[in-house]
Amino acid sequence: MGGNAIAVHDIEQALMGTSLGVDMQRGVPVRGGHRHHLKVINTIRRCGSIAQAVEQGVLSHGVLYECVRNGVPFALAGSIRDDGPLPDTQMDLIQAQTDYARLLEGADLILMLSSMLHSIGVGNMTPSGVKMVCVDINPAVVTKLSDRGSVESIGVVTDVGLFLSLLLQQLERLTNPYGVAQTV
Repeated sequence: MGGNAIAVHDIEQALMGTSLGVDMQRGVPVRGGHRHHLKVINTIRRCGSIAQAVEQGVLSHGVLYECVRNGVPFALAGSIRDDGPLPDTQMDLIQAQTDYARLLEGADLILMLSSMLHSIGVGNMTPSGVKMVCVDINPAVVTKLSDRGSVESIGVVTDVGLFLSLLLQQLERLTNPYGVAQTV
């Protein structure tokens, strides 16, 4: 569950190696990189959806790629200020809330990434007993989530682009712990 932005950040990193035009390996802005998020949105729109981009081989790694490849359902809720948005982003917010509620059923752990409004909204919809990890560069976001009364929430104050990059590295190590090239 998330907004248009988290999906665009993930796909931009996968397709361009950048986050908002900043090279994720070197930490420096890329010439023309400020347009990368729009290029990514248009690329996915031309494919028809995130799943179709995976099927067509356009998107070959990243969090959303793994969701599609492994049949993990996701819901993206839109906002009036979204660029694009991606074709998978639900712009009817009542429907998006219904989609979120459906995906929350039976959840044991929720990872909330860099969206105060989505994270707090999901936190408010989450029953007690579900563990939550909120990652945001703004300490007020993680504080606000923990202030909702959940003893199960953990806050991590960091840049979500860096967090996603490190998460991806760890997931790759788990699936390929010896660094041996996998054959398909």
